[in-house]
Amino acid sequence: MKNVLVIKSSISGENGKSNQLIGHLLAQAPAAVNVTEIDLNAAPLPHLAMTEIGSWMTPEAERTAEQQALAALSDALIAKVQAADAIVIGVPMYNFALPSQLKALLDRLARAGVTFKYTEQGPVGLLQDKPVVFALTRGGVYANGPADSQVPFLKTFFNFVGLTQLHYVYAEGLNMGPESAEAALASAQSDLTTLAQTLFK
Repeated sequence: MKNVLVIKSSISGENGKSNQLIGHLLAQAPAAVNVTEIDLNAAPLPHLAMTEIGSWMTPEAERTAEQQALAALSDALIAKVQAADAIVIGVPMYNFALPSQLKALLDRLARAGVTFKYTEQGPVGLLQDKPVVFALTRGGVYANGPADSQVPFLKTFFNFVGLTQLHYVYAEGLNMGPESAEAALASAQSDLTTLAQTLFK
């Protein structure tokens, strides 16, 4: 493994527990691994607008300067995903859902004819499959329950674009007292340590 793409979405910056878990995983990567980072707190993406979608649908040679700039946001993101051998994503839970800044990024990853296509048999993902690790941090306990809207969405979305090697690492109960938080983080770190043994081999 040579290239790892890291996507951080915590609005707490480096104080965010998902970012800290990402750091724990990356600390176990060999020195030869190249890490590319997207920090959506430091450099948030705007919400998707029809003008941007229109730029994707316009042939590249016919795009205006504005359309070229708009299309470049998605093009650059997709290029980073394509270049990565693995992807690590921090996913805190905000009001039972993904951070909106992460959704804005994913909206630019779903491109008809680029990352997926429709066929008579249904949609087919076009991205080359690779491991994707999600560091999921929650104040309460939601895994495998009806209030966990994150994991079903993430599975559906990433499978849709061709990524099926999905690994979910949970740190839950972070707002349920110091002992709960400490135990949750220790468990997540242990899971990441185990995952690193196969991810970075």
